[in-house]
Amino acid sequence: MMNRLKRIYSNYTEKQNIKHKSQKNRLSTFTKRVMVTTIAASTITLGAVAVHASENSLLGTVYHVYLNGERVGAVDNKVQLDKALEAKVESVQKDYKNLELSVGEQVTVVPEKVFRPSAQNKETINTVIEQVEVKASASVLTIEGEEVALLKNKEEAEKVIELLKLEFVSEKDLKALEVRQENQESKLPELKENESRVLDLTIKEKVSYSDKNVDPKNVISVKEAVELVKKGKKQADKYEVQAGDSLGDIAEKHDLSSEELLEMNPDIAMDTLLKVGKVLNVSAKKPYLNILVKQEVSKNEEVPYEQEVVEDKELPKGETKVKQQGENGEKNVRTITTKENGMTIKTEVTHEETLKEPVKHIVVKGTKVIPSRGSGSLAWPAVGGYISSKMGHRWGKMHKGIDIARPSDRTIKAADNGVVESAGWDGGYGNKVVINHQNGMKTTYAHLDSISVSVGETVSRGGKIGVMGTTGQSTGVHLHFEVYQDGKLKDPMQYLNN
Repeated sequence: MMNRLKRIYSNYTEKQNIKHKSQKNRLSTFTKRVMVTTIAASTITLGAVAVHASENSLLGTVYHVYLNGERVGAVDNKVQLDKALEAKVESVQKDYKNLELSVGEQVTVVPEKVFRPSAQNKETINTVIEQVEVKASASVLTIEGEEVALLKNKEEAEKVIELLKLEFVSEKDLKALEVRQENQESKLPELKENESRVLDLTIKEKVSYSDKNVDPKNVISVKEAVELVKKGKKQADKYEVQAGDSLGDIAEKHDLSSEELLEMNPDIAMDTLLKVGKVLNVSAKKPYLNILVKQEVSKNEEVPYEQEVVEDKELPKGETKVKQQGENGEKNVRTITTKENGMTIKTEVTHEETLKEPVKHIVVKGTKVIPSRGSGSLAWPAVGGYISSKMGHRWGKMHKGIDIARPSDRTIKAADNGVVESAGWDGGYGNKVVINHQNGMKTTYAHLDSISVSVGETVSRGGKIGVMGTTGQSTGVHLHFEVYQDGKLKDPMQYLNN
């Protein structure tokens, strides 16, 4: 090659000499050498470029495709693979519109430059699409290390816990507690009467949230997650048979079928006679969460009044009267109550103040024995009034007694000591009372509005037996009063001592 370059150069020089004979200066030996070197280098460079271009025409890029770390093939068009994966995600997305779906990091693509590239686009893409799983981005609600529920995101998982807290406190109280905790308030104002507040709310178990790609069909709603956590989980337990128990009853109590109960107790059968005291294997529901609430309450409470009975020897036995009406008092009580899942486990009284003292209820009880025998002299059976009609013939028939009307008080009184012989309705007499004075004398009281005594009751002279009225055959409010001596009708005026 160098000889050829020299010949080219020599011919070039000769041509230049012929053309420029008039030029006196000739190229120096040094200049000749530089030109030779330049031409040689240019020739070599042109050759290398030609070789490189030839090599590039043989090089290409292939993409090695890995599924979960295992190579499944290669493609020379990554766009086709991406579109196929997108199509599969979109087909699943139709059933889970609210979830964020993807294939995650299951598919890995590694590019490589190779001579004469070879790829299996269709086979590789089909294999990937068949085996790849579309996953949902979810938040795992974990309680005490156990994955309990899969939610759409962390916000929904936190909402589940919030709703579970609201099972035991009001939204207002929970918000107030959170604000105090954020502001780190340690000193609280004194509660007013009939006020309350939540001092603390804690969950005994450790609760955490984490992100995870999962099968979308396992992601549940907030409502479903709340019910799941509330339902709790089954754990092994023991049950002692009680009188009257049957297999069906025991199974139902523990949320089991009879078959499940028998499976847990292979030593018994459906027709086994259960003995009282036998211990069976059962399952019991254990809550996932135990929520402790500490609440302070200021409440006004009634203080019941006491009752006192005072005996009175002057008051007939069996009679009572209220000397002093009782009144309940009032006190303010402040308590701090701790509840676990709504059940009170501790109550502490922190303050108690009497606002109003109760008034004792005093009843006077009579102890005086009333003689059942009358004196023979009769007292006026009404409170005032006058005789509106005397005993005798009236309107064509016999009027058997006297009528007393217009009293100052409608109380009807026993005319003498005695025993009530009858008390009730008697036709034209209306409400009627008959008193046997145990001395051959009887008195009758008719047309009463109401009766205050009963048959067999001993009454005292002047004691109340009823209220004046106009029952039966009566033309107005009055008392019809009759007297009998040894069974014979007598004129009351002969015996009355008013």
